[in-house]
Amino acid sequence: MTKAASSSLSPDRLLQFVWSFAPPLAIEAAIRHRVFDVLAMKPLGLDDLAKATGASTRGLAAIADLLVGLGLLARGDDQRYALTPESAAFLVSDQPGFLGGMFRHVSSELLPNWLNLFEIVGAGKPAKSINLAAQGAPFFAEFVEDIFPLSFPAARALADHLELFRASGPVSALDLASGSGVWGVALARASRLVRVRAIDWPDVLHVTRRVAGRFHVGDRFTYVAGDLLEADFGGPHQIATLGQILHSEGVERSRALLRRTHAAMAPGGTIAIAEFLVDADRRGPMSGLIFAVNMAVNTQAGGAYSFEEISGWLVEAGFANPRLLHAPGPSPLILATRV
Repeated sequence: MTKAASSSLSPDRLLQFVWSFAPPLAIEAAIRHRVFDVLAMKPLGLDDLAKATGASTRGLAAIADLLVGLGLLARGDDQRYALTPESAAFLVSDQPGFLGGMFRHVSSELLPNWLNLFEIVGAGKPAKSINLAAQGAPFFAEFVEDIFPLSFPAARALADHLELFRASGPVSALDLASGSGVWGVALARASRLVRVRAIDWPDVLHVTRRVAGRFHVGDRFTYVAGDLLEADFGGPHQIATLGQILHSEGVERSRALLRRTHAAMAPGGTIAIAEFLVDADRRGPMSGLIFAVNMAVNTQAGGAYSFEEISGWLVEAGFANPRLLHAPGPSPLILATRV
């Protein structure tokens, strides 16, 4: 490297990384102090915002200015803070797209495990694995309902793509690692002819039942507790969904799970997989690459995979025509046909 090239470099980007933990923690603090909910009613100055939330003016001033810099709050010439379209849509608790529940887990559950990354990289395994029932079930029972809004738009897009509104006879859907029930709920809401078989750990199925009941489709759900490689899948099913589960299972369990799913489906049925995908050369997208590290932090063998990798597993399991369905969410859905 020449001296001229070296002198043009700046450490600014690296220095931003040092403080990159700050934005999610500031968002979490604002959510916990109801800042976005209060400002959804009307713009407020700092003193009025402090009175409405019960938080200190000093603390609010610090995080509110950061949130303005992040584009999540606006501040006018009158020094009143207001929501932006983005925060109004996703950070106000009574909005259908509310993602604030995810941020409430940052300081208590997500970040602490990441603090062990040095040791995890050295040992190749985490201290605690959320893909094991004893450790993972309590975590997911608290977490899955908060991430419902992340998957619901994609689940509705899948129901539309499958044209379930045209169904003239019973449609059986297998919802694997059902979690909040978001995939089964969206399919069942698309047609009264859809019946859903939801598979998950017992503690998580309590949440599935509650959410399905809230959406008035619980009477069309069957709940089966157990490990994904041991539970009774029933069948044959016309649809199978695997929503954000392969990344925690690892390669070998994922391949085995796809084989079991194939055996439980009817010929011509559609499998739909939601994942944080990475490119085939693993150079991006950044969300997928970060999520791969998250799996190293939290699971025994999990990771983030490419469309090409998952397509190969699907074909190996007996599925045909792996393809992408572009839908709202972190990545496109992967679809394939059972033959």
